[in-house]
Amino acid sequence: MILVINAGSSSLKVSLFQTDLTQIADGMVSDIGANASLKLNKQSTLLDAPDHAVALAQMMTALDDAGHKITDITAVAHRVVHGGTYFSAPARVSPEVIKAIQDCIPLAPLHNPVNLIGIEALAKSHPHLPQFASFDTAFHATNPAIATRYAIPDAQFAAGIQRYGFHGSSYASMVTEFGADLPSRLLALHLGNGASLCAIKDGKSVASSMGYSPMSGLVMGTRCGDIDGAAVLRIADDLGIAAADQLLNKQSGLKGLAGDNNMKTLMERDDESARFAVDHFCYWAARQVGSAIIAMDGLDAVAFTGGIGENAAPIRDKIMAHLTCFGDVPVHVIAADEEKQIARDARLLMGE
Repeated sequence: MILVINAGSSSLKVSLFQTDLTQIADGMVSDIGANASLKLNKQSTLLDAPDHAVALAQMMTALDDAGHKITDITAVAHRVVHGGTYFSAPARVSPEVIKAIQDCIPLAPLHNPVNLIGIEALAKSHPHLPQFASFDTAFHATNPAIATRYAIPDAQFAAGIQRYGFHGSSYASMVTEFGADLPSRLLALHLGNGASLCAIKDGKSVASSMGYSPMSGLVMGTRCGDIDGAAVLRIADDLGIAAADQLLNKQSGLKGLAGDNNMKTLMERDDESARFAVDHFCYWAARQVGSAIIAMDGLDAVAFTGGIGENAAPIRDKIMAHLTCFGDVPVHVIAADEEKQIARDARLLMGE
């Protein structure tokens, strides 16, 4: 079996796959460091989990108690948010890989540290298990320099300030799902509480709406999307850097426009701010689409994934209504399965 671990800033999600990629268990520890609870295969319990290492140990025990013996796990695969310029593909964890993930902490200060906690905790508790890492940024390593370079001096570029792109495992999974039917120029939209789009040409990313961080690009649930740098400086000057970061990442987007980041709720509401927020989300997604089409020299098909992309047909329709000027193109809905893709990455690296 392959255990997939996806550690967030205050959560730990796990999925267990057989080596044929059949999922047999999934679980999550939420609110780590606060009122933590563990959910495994729809059964929930409260627990004391002051940090991710304890949460992971509790989850491993819960899996074992549920009949998923740790001795049957042949590999562990981790989602790592940021691979910087170090990784253009998944990698087997080694001291060199750990060092590179550590070097990328300034690029993802909330996520890479907790990703490392999971890797290091398992290395101590189960040193025999091979571990693998899939990076959110790796799928976009094929973006040309003209797409990733900001127009800033060399010193800042050398410090790592460039466009990286995220949601890489989601887009890689989409490419795999299409298989031989993959359109040559595919516009892919991952729409959820976090939202992005990717221009995929011949199976490779050539442009992404997200940039140096997941904050840029499309309007999202609580993230503002693209915003003038001078406006960011003004907000930071008014509020301070920490409060500005909180505002732009946690209090903006749909929540900032209508007080709620749940798209389903906003679509059910009948008030001006909710309608404006929904229209704003769709309009700016379509605005960004134009840029992506230029990056891949045309458009053959559009694919939606993510919680909103898969389940909100009116949102898909609103976005596509903005794109009628590009002709009648096929529209696909692809189920997001990042965990399965991460397990697939590990299986490939294992030579299976």
